[in-house]
Amino acid sequence: MGDQNYGISPDMLIHYAFQIKELVALGVEVAVVIGGGNIFRGLQASSSGIERVQGDYMGMLATVINGMALQSALEAQGIFTRLISAIEMKQIAEPYIRRRAIRHLEKSRVVIFSAGTGSPYFTTDSAAALRANEINADVILKGTRVNGIYSADPEKDPSAQMYDRISFAKVISMGLGVMDMTAFTLCQENNLPIIVFNVSNRNNLRRIVMGEAVGTLVEG
Repeated sequence: MGDQNYGISPDMLIHYAFQIKELVALGVEVAVVIGGGNIFRGLQASSSGIERVQGDYMGMLATVINGMALQSALEAQGIFTRLISAIEMKQIAEPYIRRRAIRHLEKSRVVIFSAGTGSPYFTTDSAAALRANEINADVILKGTRVNGIYSADPEKDPSAQMYDRISFAKVISMGLGVMDMTAFTLCQENNLPIIVFNVSNRNNLRRIVMGEAVGTLVEG
């Protein structure tokens, strides 16, 4: 959304596209999962009158719209992409086939995973954790509005302390909201590290892949 109340901000698309382009130039294999909250906002509330499963499918379709927008922004930068959907819509995106997705990455194409897992009751976090494990990703980079994981919400508590490193077990014991529990447990069980960082900073993605300590590293 950027600074808007809803919809897609062209400035944010360019912001993400330039960062991803830098990673591709470094030879990094990049897969992207985007949520749909900027389009699908508040529809899961009981006051909307939309039941949960219907609302979840609407949210999945919103992620496809965002995926198409990001795909256009990346291709405008000369980056080869593949939009992959967990819900079949062959005029717009490829269906998810694990080996094909891995092959796209090997060919330096940016893979954009959309439509979540294709099933209701699973969040975008769960889709990211599932796909990351399936394609044997080295790490999940979770972009947020804050610099990392804190002892409390830094937007509400100015005394909150940020962690440079933290274990999966400590995140669970302290009840810190890194990801939803389904996604987080999947990463823990497969020892897939997570780096939580501020995606608004223009250079953070590049700094992370170059080995700098940026954000918070969650590991076993």
